[in-house]
Amino acid sequence: MSANSPDSPPQLDIVLVKAGRTKIRYPAELLHDDGTHVTVRAAWAGAGVRDFGFVRFEPGDVFTEHYWRDRWYAVKEVRGPEGALKGWYCDITRPASVSEGELVVEDLDLDLWRSADGSAVLRLDEDEFAESGLETTDPQAAAAARSALDELELRAREGDFEALLA
Repeated sequence: MSANSPDSPPQLDIVLVKAGRTKIRYPAELLHDDGTHVTVRAAWAGAGVRDFGFVRFEPGDVFTEHYWRDRWYAVKEVRGPEGALKGWYCDITRPASVSEGELVVEDLDLDLWRSADGSAVLRLDEDEFAESGLETTDPQAAAAARSALDELELRAREGDFEALLA
């Protein structure tokens, strides 16, 4: 099947912007877009293995990624090559925008990890967020980012986390 075949699944380029520059760009298969919630599937786009200590992302991992045009986060379900759920990596971002085959989000440094069994819920990169200066340059965005992280953590700890993805 060629890339231009009508049978090909629709594709989007995911563009993660940080501090005004493109941090990473990768292709993804569009699974769903209802005008607010966009779901894509993509292979691990990093170079080699990334070991965070609490999880390893590596070639063969598959990410089912959820973005919203009206929420300040993205949730990425991470599965190993054999399909075993590793957990969910959540980026705190400005709401997504989609146009001309690209889904663009701005990374605001804060992250959350929830393990597959829910036993580990970790707030990440709060030091990077503080150093970013966003609280001074855009206090409203900083408040929205902190609120989004709090909301995700609460959902991750109280058990209705996966309902976000439905």
